[in-house]
Amino acid sequence: MSAPGPLVLLVEDESQLRRFLRATLTARGFRLAEAETAAAAEISATSQPPDLILLDLGLPDGDGIDLTRRLREWTQVPILVISARGREADKVLALDAGADDYVTKPFGVDELLARMRVALRHAARATGGAPEPVLSIGALRIDFPSREVSLEGRALRLTPIEWKLLVLLARNAGKVITHRQILGEVWGPGAGHQTHTVRVHMASLRKKLEADPAHPRVLLTEPGVGYRLRDEGERAS
Repeated sequence: MSAPGPLVLLVEDESQLRRFLRATLTARGFRLAEAETAAAAEISATSQPPDLILLDLGLPDGDGIDLTRRLREWTQVPILVISARGREADKVLALDAGADDYVTKPFGVDELLARMRVALRHAARATGGAPEPVLSIGALRIDFPSREVSLEGRALRLTPIEWKLLVLLARNAGKVITHRQILGEVWGPGAGHQTHTVRVHMASLRKKLEADPAHPRVLLTEPGVGYRLRDEGERAS
């Protein structure tokens, strides 16, 4: 007997979208729990912990960003926001609150499924004990213990800041990391909002990691939000 598929908690008050996602996800082997309100979502997540949460931000009894913050007080389950709010500010708020990714409605099924797979892979790595000592993404190879990075077999020389940036992104491959998160992790909590500093160092790192920095395929920008390193199982655009 095959193992049951991942349990997804769908938090969405729009019945038509819930029916669509129920049919789509169950047909692909996912198990589904559903909640129409923030209160019901908290009860469901507590009583039957899911492997992944799909979360709409506009809920009848509260905001999904507040719900994300409450969930992050006790669980690290991947949270993938699906929302009609497409402003950069909303994406940053959700990601800074603890969401793993953000998909704007309307979305394509293939994109949603791909982002779900990335979030589940990331969660599996995070709970699997010691991280993999070597990460390969296309022609890029990162050897964490030896602090060596190579592209197509050619060793790359990184500055200490570039190494810190790369480690942060690689440990969270496939996950969007906001400018504020990057500043806090790499430069410390007193770094403030120096997003220009992040952009300068990311541009330098991209020149070393990408065959064509003008058309990046590994170190990707989420405009106005932050950056993510392409997951090793994610198809390059």
